Order: sequence, then C-alpha cells, then structure tokens
Amino acid sequence: MLRGLNSGATGMEAQQTKLDVTSNNLANVSTTGFKKNRADFQDLLYQTFKAPGTSSADGVENPTGVQIGAGVKTVDTQKIFTAGDMLLTNNALDVAIEGDGFLQIQLPTGDIGYTRDGSLHRNSQGVIVNADGYPLVPNIIIPQDALSVNIGNDGTVSVTQPGQTAANVIGNIQLATFINPAGLSANGRNIFLPSNASGDAIVGVPGENGMGTLTQGFLESSNVKVVEEMINLITTQRAYEFNSKSVQTADQMLRTTSSLK
Repeated sequence: MLRGLNSGATGMEAQQTKLDVTSNNLANVSTTGFKKNRADFQDLLYQTFKAPGTSSADGVENPTGVQIGAGVKTVDTQKIFTAGDMLLTNNALDVAIEGDGFLQIQLPTGDIGYTRDGSLHRNSQGVIVNADGYPLVPNIIIPQDALSVNIGNDGTVSVTQPGQTAANVIGNIQLATFINPAGLSANGRNIFLPSNASGDAIVGVPGENGMGTLTQGFLESSNVKVVEEMINLITTQRAYEFNSKSVQTADQMLRTTSSLK
C-alpha cells in the first residue's frame, strides 16, 4: 500500500509536468515561429518477486513472473519542429522559412542564436535586426535612401535606390541546420542555442543542400494546434484524477489496516 501511495504520487507529478507543457504551448499559440513541446515519460524500476522464466519446485518453467513497478518519471520535454502555417503580412522585412533551417542572430554575449521567427526590422543605422534589436548574421545594412527591399528565395537581399533602374545586392541571408534540432536548447525570446545533443550548426545558402527557402512578406505561425492541446488538457486532468484516486484508495486501505485489532 505504501508502494501504491508512492506510485500514485509519481503519476500526479508526471501529469502536472504534462499540464505545464501543454499550458506553455497554449500560451504561445500566437507566437511567431514557436515550436510546441511534448512531455515524454518512462516507467520506473520494478521490484521483482518472481522473475519470468524461472522454474518452480517441480521443474516447470513459469511463463510469467511477479513484478511490481514504482511509478513513472518525466524523461524529457521535446521540441516538435513541424512547420507552422504561413501568414501573409506584406511587410518587406518579414521572411518565412519553408523547409529546414534557422535564421542566425548575434546575441549580446557574442554567441549566435537560432530562430524561426522571421519578423525582421531595420535599426537607426540600417542594420537588419530582430525584434530585440540583435543583428542578423551575416550582418546586412540597408542604405538610408533605399526605396524598396527585395529578399529572394535564396536569401539574396537587394535594394532599389533613386536614379538607378537595376537593384543592388547588399547581402545574403544564410540559414543554419542541425543534425538533431530537437536537441537545441530553448533560450526564450524565440531563440535556440546549440548543445552537445544538437550538434554544431551547418550553415548554407537557402535552397541548397537540403536547406529551406525564404519567402518574403510572410511569417511562420506557431505550430500549436488548439484543439489538440485542449484534448491533451482533458486527458491530463483525467489521468491526474485517476492517480489521485489511487492515492486515496491506498490511504483508505492503510486506515482500515491500522484500525484492525
């Protein structure tokens, strides 16, 4: 019965973690480029009273055994990098990545962050930056007299200036991919950082060697599906209730046992 109390408690804790993950997904349903999380679980160690396949006293092999588990634990919260819907914005500095890849952002720490959020801006010096003012890598500067900005599918950035009929190329946006993007470390502010699990960034030209392409005037929305997350909320609540019931039942059995004379 004490084992039942502990197992039920681990189940309640696991469902609380799942609720936290689901709540965060729903909170970011409108966050540009957000990738939803999924909580994964594993069963804990088992206490073996009789191992499967052992022989009984008369030499007959037992087809099954007696093993009682100790509950459940959260093993990871994994990012799911499926594509979100494309939203038309008609903003010249908005870009959506169709396919694999991340934009590279220079962080104040000197590190390079990676993001799917393509809502870019121009600061007072004409440098292309993200919403926090961190510059794009490689650095691209838009001339002050630029009449229009064009971003090609291959990341080529060109501008039209007064007195010129042909557009001038001012830079190229590069993308980065990872062998295991699920191993990236979420840093907040729509930024991911590489880890030993993700591997090093592989930088290249959009549209080449498996890289995605860029689409100007669009943004990638969150890949969170509200209906799916609401179903997760319902199943999580019910699972939490079932585990709490097992705790209550184990407590009642202990109370019954302690009242025996």
